[in-house]
Order: sequence, then structure tokens, then C-alpha cells
Amino acid sequence: GRHGLLRLYLKYHNDAPVIRELQRVSAPGLRRYVKAREIPRVKNGLGMAILSTPQGLMSDREARTARVGGELLAVVW
Repeated sequence: GRHGLLRLYLKYHNDAPVIRELQRVSAPGLRRYVKAREIPRVKNGLGMAILSTPQGLMSDREARTARVGGELLAVVW
């Protein structure tokens, strides 16, 4: 199959990591798809969701603005 690569660059603020947790939502055995109006707000907007949409990878905010749903890959906060 086709394998992608997700590269994260860690950011620190006052010697503490800015990214506290990265949680994978969709998995090969259990895909999770959401409609545009069902995209979750992560930590009340302080975090973000990453979606694979027909228009490419998007953050939760970008997908809501474009009114497009897709596969919910991960949440970050």
C-alpha cells in the first residue's frame, strides 16, 4: 500500500514542549469519518484536529471554513 509520512517539528516555550499530546484517532482497522459540522473542537479550541479531506490534509479550522469533512486522523494539544 501507500505509506505517508507525517513530520512534526517540536516547539518549546519556557523549556516546556508546546505539544502536550498527540492522539491518533483513525486507524487502519477502524476509520473515523466526520462531516464538516461534526468536526470536534479539541480542548475548547486550544488544540487542533488533523483531517484528510478530498482537498488534502487540513486542520479542523481550515476544514470548517471550507465546509468539508473527511477522515479524522489525529488530535493535538
